[in-house]
Amino acid sequence: MDQAKRERLEVKGWKVGTVSEFLELTSEETTLIEIKLALSHNLKERRQKLMTQVELAQKINSSQPRVAKAENGDASVSIELLIRAMLATGATPQEIGQVIAQAG
Repeated sequence: MDQAKRERLEVKGWKVGTVSEFLELTSEETTLIEIKLALSHNLKERRQKLMTQVELAQKINSSQPRVAKAENGDASVSIELLIRAMLATGATPQEIGQVIAQAG
């Protein structure tokens, strides 16, 4: 948001801030969300180049809707599932580490 728009909103009584401030998240919670989202986005990019959601679901003994949720950052998906899915696409632990490092 540009500074002029921010100032107009604040003059009208609106409070402008971040999602983390609005939800009162700790820095650790914010970082965890950023990591999960980075893993989700990377999983989707990798999977789209290699296979369908159904094929990935079969590889990880899961379902296509679960893979879709994983790729879309659904809060119900664990980091463990994201990592297992990434490994099933051929990602190395080093590549997964790079995704995590870039998220923070």
